[in-house]
Amino acid sequence: MTKGKKTTFDERVEIAAYCISHEHNYAETAEKYQVSYQQARSYTVKYEAGGLDALKDNRGKKKATDSLTEVERLRAELKMEKAKREKAEMEAAFLKKLGEVERRRG
Repeated sequence: MTKGKKTTFDERVEIAAYCISHEHNYAETAEKYQVSYQQARSYTVKYEAGGLDALKDNRGKKKATDSLTEVERLRAELKMEKAKREKAEMEAAFLKKLGEVERRRG
C-alpha cells in the first residue's frame, strides 16, 4: 500500500484526468502517480462532483492570490476535456471491436 503524499493543484488535476480517461482505475492511477488508492479515488470523485474548484486545497488562511488565474483555470479545464475525449475514444474503439466480434460469431 502506498502512503499518501502531498500534491499540488496541478498534480491533483492530472491525477483526476488520468483516472477518468482510464476507466476509473484507481489502483493503476495510484501506482503511476505514487499516491494512495484513496487519494486517487478522492481526487476523481471530488472533480466529478464539484469540478476544478473541488480540487483546490482550502486549508489554512486565504490569500487574495490563492485563487486560480484565468490561464491556470483554462489549462486545468483543457486537461480534463482531453481526458474525457480519450475515454470516449476508448469506449468507441471498444464498441467497434465488440461489434466485429459479434458479427464473426453471428
